[in-house]
Parts: sequence; C-alpha cells; structure tokens
Amino acid sequence: MARSTGKDAQALFHSLRSAYAATPTNLKIIDLYVVFAVSTAFIQVAYMAFVGSFPFNSFLSGVLSCIGTAVLAVCLRIQVNKENKEFKLKLESIYRHKVLSGISADAERDLPAERAFADFVLCNLVLHLVIINFLG
Repeated sequence: MARSTGKDAQALFHSLRSAYAATPTNLKIIDLYVVFAVSTAFIQVAYMAFVGSFPFNSFLSGVLSCIGTAVLAVCLRIQVNKENKEFKLKLESIYRHKVLSGISADAERDLPAERAFADFVLCNLVLHLVIINFLG
C-alpha cells in the first residue's frame, strides 16, 4: 500500500475546498448554524468539566438542545439540497385521481423548501418543549 504524503493531503484539501465553493449559499448558512450549535455544545461540556455540573439536568438540557438542533438542521440541509434525490415528491402520489396530460406517472418534483422549513420549525418546537419539560 502506498504511503500518503503531504501533497496528497493538500490535493484532498484543495478538492474539498473547490467542491464546497460550488455549494449554494442557503446550504452554507445551514452549515454555519450546525457548526455554531455543535460548538456551543462543546463550550458547555468544557464549562462543565472546569466548573462543575451542579444542576446536572440543566447541563443535559443545554447540551441535548444544541445537539438536537444541530441534528434537525442537518435534516433540513438534506431536504433542501437540490442534488439530493431521496426527497422527491412523486406526482403520482399527489394527483392519484387526476389525469395529468403530458406527465408520466413516475414524474418527480423537488420537496418545497417551505415544507422542509416548516418540518424543521415544528420538530424544533417539539424538541424544546421536551427540553423545557426535562428542566422541570
């Protein structure tokens, strides 16, 4: 097996950077939100390690809120990404009893961004209601 060199690492880094430069702005904003949520969780864990975790349920609530929000944001990113083929609405399931002229039965369209964002908001609401309930 060949050994990897610094050139290979630089080529990989350059490839990832050029591919990420082509990412749409709305996905970059979601990525920034995910990084912020995860870094906030790390800050809370570091604070707990240095200072202590006297109200442990508050610590758990904060960390689980950050991680849960990050997971929901990743789900939002997956749904909003136009290159993702998993979240397509089949027109056949939308218009079962209507005959559409010129559209095949297995035609697909993108999941609306508004619906994906509504799912994100609703799931965040449920998550934070559970977190508030856990706080007591």
